[in-house]
Amino acid sequence: MYSPKPSKLKTLEIPNFPNSLTTLQEISSAMADESETRNWLKLPRDVTAEIISRVGIIGILDSVQKVCTLWRDICNDPSMWRSVDFHDVGHLWCDVRQKMCMRAVDLSKGDLDYINIEDFGTDDILAYIAERSSRLRRLRLVSCSDISDEGLREAISKLSLLEELEISYCYFSPASLAVVGSCCPHLKSFKFNNQDYQGFNIRNHCDKAALAIAQTMRELRHLQLFGNKLSNFGLVAILDGCSHLESLDLRRCWNLTRQGDLEKRCVEQIKHLRGPNDSTQDYEFYEAYHKFYSSDEDDLSGLSEADLMSGSGHDYDLGFSDGGDYPFPYFDDFWR
Repeated sequence: MYSPKPSKLKTLEIPNFPNSLTTLQEISSAMADESETRNWLKLPRDVTAEIISRVGIIGILDSVQKVCTLWRDICNDPSMWRSVDFHDVGHLWCDVRQKMCMRAVDLSKGDLDYINIEDFGTDDILAYIAERSSRLRRLRLVSCSDISDEGLREAISKLSLLEELEISYCYFSPASLAVVGSCCPHLKSFKFNNQDYQGFNIRNHCDKAALAIAQTMRELRHLQLFGNKLSNFGLVAILDGCSHLESLDLRRCWNLTRQGDLEKRCVEQIKHLRGPNDSTQDYEFYEAYHKFYSSDEDDLSGLSEADLMSGSGHDYDLGFSDGGDYPFPYFDDFWR
């Protein structure tokens, strides 16, 4: 959230408080361990701000700002709220998370540069952010199923300076992606990630999202489409429309098939390319991803081969892709 001036930190040792401090009792206890050798009120302001920032957003809003007048003043400084990350706050009630988010936006006083919303985003929350943060450059939405297409479009129309956008495990239409591209001409990085569908509905490819990206996000440098249903046609459209791309992540995009000319073009045009069958171990949602498919395998274990092929009990299509390649694990060498 807050970055202190390096010059001050070279001569002062900052206590290594754990990030989990969230209550006044925990904070007071940690301070007591240092009290014999340090006068906390005489620390430079930027060093105090750095110490406070290590407590985290929840701790600051719920506890730290109540310690003393000086700390409250620091907590109310807009520079503390240029970057707001609501990660791993699922233990709080949804309405509490929403109120804290709105409070953080208010404290930024229009200087919000980055915000991450996970598991509690709504149309109202996104609208609140957009109306008060017109200079926002980086936005991350993860598992925000309560944000509608209309809500996304309305908010994005007010965020023309956006340069980085991640939408993971939210479901928006290709038309909404086109609005994003049209309203955000400075967009350089876009992540649009879904759970991949392994062997299910393999023939059901869809290039609409890829076409929306290709036609409206022409200044992209980085694109991640984890688990997307695009085909070779959509990939070609992206290569044509997004000519400045430096990195392209297509992991678990099982409808892509090997073609000599397309393979050569990808290698020549994209500096950092990741194919459908590349490892997901460095993927942020790796654990949740593998837990999800371990559960799927358990669900399938009770079905006969005839059930699987006919789709009995599940709406699964275990056929091959149009290119004749089984998408996993024996994918073509180019995509390994």
